[in-house]
Amino acid sequence: MQQNRDSLVKEILKLAEAIYNKLTPKIPTEWLSSDLTVAQLRVLLVLHAAGPSRMSDIASTLDIALPTATGIVDKLVKKDLVVREADPQDRRLVIARLSAGGQEVINGLWISGQLQMERLLDGLTLEQLVNAAEVAEMLLENVSGTGQELYAGEVK
Repeated sequence: MQQNRDSLVKEILKLAEAIYNKLTPKIPTEWLSSDLTVAQLRVLLVLHAAGPSRMSDIASTLDIALPTATGIVDKLVKKDLVVREADPQDRRLVIARLSAGGQEVINGLWISGQLQMERLLDGLTLEQLVNAAEVAEMLLENVSGTGQELYAGEVK
């Protein structure tokens, strides 16, 4: 039974990869003109996933040196995407959190993903959409019921 289950999981992953390869990415024009670096985007994603964080936690999560993390956050503060605050428990520590502008950048990523999903569902029949909704509900129940995080082992 486990072999059959493993085979089905592999088949689903294979199909997901084929879908991914068939989709032509639609990159919003605002992303092409963005002056954010990949490192800065990674910090924004960490702050979104983990919430307000100490500099050492950001550095540890991204596996970069503390001065590197500090420099990236400095640039994000200048761009009004991150805010620095004193840690309420220890005023000597600095906490970084997303600003409204930083949250807007993250929301833009989410909207872009939603548009891709809409393209994926476009053209399905009503019956196929009902089936897709049932699968989505099962996946949500599975993640919610087990208490596991979507990216277990990564940003918590």
